[in-house]
Amino acid sequence: MAHTSDNVVGVDNTFRRKFDRDEYLERAREREKQEAESRGKSKSRGPPVQRKPLKHRDYEVDLDSRLGKTQVVTPVAPLSQQAGYFCSVCECVVKDSANYLDHINGKKHQRALGMSMRVERASVEQVKERFELLKKRSAPGSFTEQDLDERILKQQQEEEERKRQRREKKKEKKKEKAAEEEVDMDPDVAAMMGFGGFSSSKK
Repeated sequence: MAHTSDNVVGVDNTFRRKFDRDEYLERAREREKQEAESRGKSKSRGPPVQRKPLKHRDYEVDLDSRLGKTQVVTPVAPLSQQAGYFCSVCECVVKDSANYLDHINGKKHQRALGMSMRVERASVEQVKERFELLKKRSAPGSFTEQDLDERILKQQQEEEERKRQRREKKKEKKKEKAAEEEVDMDPDVAAMMGFGGFSSSKK
């Protein structure tokens, strides 16, 4: 039996949500205002940090104290005991000397020390003082060619002495080794075999 549309009570499934445009516009404006305020706060956190200009390093960079030394490296060792060069200011490890020099001369390290990468502009008086100081250093009588010759001669003598000591040590080791070999072999057995010892005839 067919039903007519006047006596059918059904569900209205054609419902569409109606948005209040004014309310959502107001919300969007508030959100934009909050974002603009937060952006303004992040930019103006405070006055910019005034850093000191770059200065000369007043210490010697230690690059070769651990040169040629063997070290056991474990993954659980603290950073300062790991392989490479440790920077105590930035608390990082750099793998080789070239990169370590780049690091300690770089922006991040200098900022950690409280310095900017700008160099202080010298005045005319400071330049003149520096020239005077350099003139005094290179004044005649402070360092002569004779001093240079003496230093070179001294270095050559030290080198010769080191070579002589090395040769003597080698000779001593050879003598000890020859003595040990002679002790190991019975003289009667050596005589039966037809030789008196293992020492070489070369000198």
